[in-house]
Amino acid sequence: MTLPQILTPSIEKAVKVLFDVTIDKVEFQTTRKEFEGDITMVIFPLLKVVKSNPVELGNKIGNYLVENLAEVSRFNVVSGFLNIVISDDYYLDFFGEIKDDVKFGFVTPSRSFGTEDKAVMVEYSSPNTNKPLHLGHVRNNLLGYSVAEIIKASGKKVYKTQIINDRGIHICKSMLAWQKFGNGQTPESTGLKGDKLVGNYYVAFDKAYKEEIAQLMSAGKTEEEAKKQAPIILEAQEMLLKWEAGDDAVITLWKTMNQWVYDGFAKTYKNLGVDFDCFYYESNTYLLGKDVVQIGLDRGVFEKDPDGSVWIDLTDEGLDRKIVLRSDGTAVYMTQDIGTAIQRVKDYPDVGGMVYTVGNEQDYHFKVLFLILKKLGFDWSKNLFHLSYGMVDLPSGKMKSREGTVVDADDLMQEMADTAQKIAEDLGKLDSYSPEEKAKLYNTIGLGALKYYILKVDPKKRILFNPEESVDFAGNTGPFIQYTYARIQSIIRKANFDFSNKSKMTVLHEKEKELVKQLELFPEVIQNAAQHHSPALLANFTYDLVREYNSFYQAVPILGEEDLEKKIFRVQLSKKVADTIAASFRLLGINVPERM
Repeated sequence: MTLPQILTPSIEKAVKVLFDVTIDKVEFQTTRKEFEGDITMVIFPLLKVVKSNPVELGNKIGNYLVENLAEVSRFNVVSGFLNIVISDDYYLDFFGEIKDDVKFGFVTPSRSFGTEDKAVMVEYSSPNTNKPLHLGHVRNNLLGYSVAEIIKASGKKVYKTQIINDRGIHICKSMLAWQKFGNGQTPESTGLKGDKLVGNYYVAFDKAYKEEIAQLMSAGKTEEEAKKQAPIILEAQEMLLKWEAGDDAVITLWKTMNQWVYDGFAKTYKNLGVDFDCFYYESNTYLLGKDVVQIGLDRGVFEKDPDGSVWIDLTDEGLDRKIVLRSDGTAVYMTQDIGTAIQRVKDYPDVGGMVYTVGNEQDYHFKVLFLILKKLGFDWSKNLFHLSYGMVDLPSGKMKSREGTVVDADDLMQEMADTAQKIAEDLGKLDSYSPEEKAKLYNTIGLGALKYYILKVDPKKRILFNPEESVDFAGNTGPFIQYTYARIQSIIRKANFDFSNKSKMTVLHEKEKELVKQLELFPEVIQNAAQHHSPALLANFTYDLVREYNSFYQAVPILGEEDLEKKIFRVQLSKKVADTIAASFRLLGINVPERM
């Protein structure tokens, strides 16, 4: 039980006994640092039903708690706040319960699958098959993966998925450029990852296209005319028509080049440490939803214009009219997304909600999508969430993929490892490591720095990513937290005595108590992070835990403590902090090193 759960019944009883008043809610908050106390009850709401001044009221309730509740040792009242001091016995008992609990903070998913126990499908990554993953994809993947893991830890079954944009004119541009300029190149013949090879031809197409536009404009065409009449864009459009008609040669090339990209993506995902349970492909889903349009028309959700196009009018909801079917009968992205959502629930009947990890430029799209699904009568539509996030910028500015100026995800990960190597070598602490151990550690630190820097920020906020700053070994960074974990592992390795049994400690040092209090927050932080779809809550909890541990480490001896019971407890406490760091970082997709 949490402290509020323990305290609330006794406070309710105190108010009833002392003032003959029944209350249905007790408000708590964290005690401010400048006052003594472990938890604070807010007195002001009671003044509406109890005629008294806040100090007198707080003193009466405080005295009642001290006399009637073993967990409360003393109290103080400041204005309208009752600061409650919890006994050391409570924290020692709590620590004894969690000390060996390897699943502390985690809730096992229910097998009953009632309304509250339905699975959640989390969509992230969802790239195009015409270019490699870039820095924007990195934030998307890290957010989606971490949110999926956090929701799972909160007690729900989770499916991780992505929809791959594997069709359309942009895909044909890479294919056509390869046909024209590729000379039969393959990933094997060039030594390039397949996604990079295909991405190079997307850039090559854009270069050729611009040259043709310039030529046409020099011959007297307007820019608009030149863009439409450039031979290479006309060829790409012709290729798209052939793909849609099922032309064997085009389909064969499409499958071949897409597979190159998938193989390249797989390596990037593995290096980044993310995975998926199922895949959807736009080539399979772009026709989905058309049958739903007729259902919507029959129910009066949609309306047909004189030209045959079908729309939904959302002006009453503060939005506008949105097309769901063109006059020629072809679907739009909205139609496809409607159909895909419905298909996912058909494929996975235990799914009762979905999280879409997509940049904030699509905020409006998802408002409309969720509203349409609600109007169509799907009860799971109330459990749809757009995990909207801001862009990632670099000091050098914005990225443009068709001009080849993106920050490649693979290059970024390598740069992070290289940066970690440079800093580690400057610190000169790895002399005893083998080359393999060093390489693994550089990767662990570099990726940890990248992931933590991105995930510690609220998803909605835009990020200016600074690689050097992220690998700092001090401050709110991944390496700082990893270093604390490694320091604790060193303490455990040096502990040449049995610390497995429960300590006989009866009195806690202030720093020990603060550390146990911080650990006590972990289950609630997981639930809040899941509810708010925010890994930042978990990242910053971990930083606070590490800061509290380092304060404890500086204030009291651990292995140098002469009292054996204190020494046992402090090693146990250190180990639990390390276990919690590792568990929290695992939910963020970050590894922790045993040595640094």
